[in-house]
Amino acid sequence: MQITLWAHPAAGSAAVKGIVASVDRLSPTLLRFRWEVSGHIEEIIVPEPGPAIRSNNLWQSTCFEAFLSCEGHPGYLELNFSPSSRWAAYDFSAYRDGMVQANLAAPPDITMKRDSGHLDMAATVSLDAAAEDCRLNLCAVIEERGGGKSYWAAHHQGAEPDFHRQDCFGVELPAPKRS
Repeated sequence: MQITLWAHPAAGSAAVKGIVASVDRLSPTLLRFRWEVSGHIEEIIVPEPGPAIRSNNLWQSTCFEAFLSCEGHPGYLELNFSPSSRWAAYDFSAYRDGMVQANLAAPPDITMKRDSGHLDMAATVSLDAAAEDCRLNLCAVIEERGGGKSYWAAHHQGAEPDFHRQDCFGVELPAPKRS
């Protein structure tokens, strides 16, 4: 399923022309997220490749995010993927409350490709919660060389960018069909 992301009106971008994201179910619990950024990629700060380790504060530079609220699981899950291959996963019990490191079955597989007009990011992750009906929001934080940041999401609410708002989790990801 392809989803167009929109820049929050309070924080637009001169470098990015558009972002299209997608989520694909590869198995009942394995999801592949993808973000395709088009524009003046040379004007975007892209973190250098490094070890694929869990890291905090990835949103302070260019990173790609998914927020999921799945039936039968309280709160919601935040996933962050950096072009550097660093990643983060957090469970929240309620809106911005009760944050703990989320347990994943395995680290995400993150890949990045870039050319003069495109940056493609993909992350494949195993999530037990994904076996249930979920609502999600796919997002991106883009840092530009001129110092600005833009905040992209499938859905925005409010005067300031806030990916944690569950009223923005507008993309439905149905549970896999059971045999």
